[in-house]
Amino acid sequence: MKSVKITYWTCTTLVVLFEGLLPALTFNTALAKEGISHLGYPDYFRVALTAFKVIGAILLILPQIPTRAKEWAYAGFTFTFLFAFISHTAVDGIGNGQSIFPLAVLAILLVSYVCYNRMKSFTQQTSVPVGPKLAIPRL
Repeated sequence: MKSVKITYWTCTTLVVLFEGLLPALTFNTALAKEGISHLGYPDYFRVALTAFKVIGAILLILPQIPTRAKEWAYAGFTFTFLFAFISHTAVDGIGNGQSIFPLAVLAILLVSYVCYNRMKSFTQQTSVPVGPKLAIPRL
């Protein structure tokens, strides 16, 4: 179980750094603006995408966030990486690193997701009931 936790936190931290911290610090640079316009997206898309990435990163990294919110964050990042791959491939072709990088980060995200579910199922299996079960009479 310890190795699963280490793998989970390592992969989740990498995703948060790539998709939460870096976009938050660099979204207003000339390179970021040129990158979005190069793909054919309007400038407001850059701002919205950055906001959603930061929110998703916060949801993934904080342990007290409910499971359903984390599942939505994982789904959102999955769609982001898949569509980033499609956008870069359509504009620049498959031969460059811009097309492959989203798939590499998606693989890291999938490892984080699998480890998260293993930890969650292990916690549910080993939890001890708090009190006696009460029988509710049927009417």
